[in-house]
Amino acid sequence: MAFYDNKIFVSASNTPNGEVSRATRFHYHQNDNIVWAEYEGGSIVKGSLIARVVQDNCLEMRYHHINADGELMAGKCFSKPEVLEDGRVRLHEKWEWVVGDMSSGESVIEEVRD
Repeated sequence: MAFYDNKIFVSASNTPNGEVSRATRFHYHQNDNIVWAEYEGGSIVKGSLIARVVQDNCLEMRYHHINADGELMAGKCFSKPEVLEDGRVRLHEKWEWVVGDMSSGESVIEEVRD
């Protein structure tokens, strides 16, 4: 089952050291246990991620993007899904930069239906 295919997510919250904001939109795709997405908006000019689906539809991922300052940023993330009452998906994410200050943080993104 393609749990993530053709879903669009936006940020609901993020720690201050993150670059994703409410203006960032993620477009997810899935083929078997491989998930990928493109994202942009806010301080992110263009980004992409690749992930594999692990137990309970959790995602183990790597991401990279170019921000508005022209910096190439990269990190790793573990996302745990929550299915909301209306059927949309909310992802609870624990992430870590693998460049720059190497800090970590937590974020939440939620599915939107246009």
